[in-house]
Amino acid sequence: MDHLPVNRGKLDVARDAARAAISVVPVVGGPLQVAFEALFASPIEKRKEEWLQKLADVVVELGERVGELTPERLAQDDVFVTVVMQTSQIALRNHQVEKLEALRNAVLNSVLSTIEEDEKFVFLRLIDQLTPVHLRTLKFLDDPGAWMQRHGMQNPGWSMGGVSTVLEHCFPQLRGRRDVYDQIVSDLQTDGLVGSGSFLHTTMTAEGMFGSRTSTRGKAFLAFITAN
Repeated sequence: MDHLPVNRGKLDVARDAARAAISVVPVVGGPLQVAFEALFASPIEKRKEEWLQKLADVVVELGERVGELTPERLAQDDVFVTVVMQTSQIALRNHQVEKLEALRNAVLNSVLSTIEEDEKFVFLRLIDQLTPVHLRTLKFLDDPGAWMQRHGMQNPGWSMGGVSTVLEHCFPQLRGRRDVYDQIVSDLQTDGLVGSGSFLHTTMTAEGMFGSRTSTRGKAFLAFITAN
């Protein structure tokens, strides 16, 4: 095709391209095409349906919280429509619960929050590029003590230590993997979500071990991706 229909998404184009490529394989083209349909068509449609349901729930919640925010009025809000379009593209590329929940909350808070329009789209980009472990680490660093309480974890009673001591205690999968979580924190610092400086492995008092490390921007980002 010389020109693709303007209303078709990348997923649809990729799907048709794969179908076309498979169909020209001699002899086995038919069975392979059927297998492709069986394996990928249904999961993609399932993701679409699940995400559309989340969007519908957000629209209902917005109407309940702010009476004048009817579906018709939201449909005329250019920023809201753009947010829905961008989050939908990200959602269809992901399966992780944390990221889908962050996207859902971002749609809601794009209307309810007072942050600037440009910052909203920067935050959407961050949701797209950060992994679930980045998001979990950021939430932990915002308030390690509260994070432990929410997850039913006991404080062993440290008198001194580093933030890394608490982090490894809270995230068993990161124990002994300093290179991994050092990079995660470095990424969060590069994005301006966590304060600068080397604090992970510095010995400090118990109070310092549980201090908040998120920046003002990091706190705003967490508020944007969290249900209120």
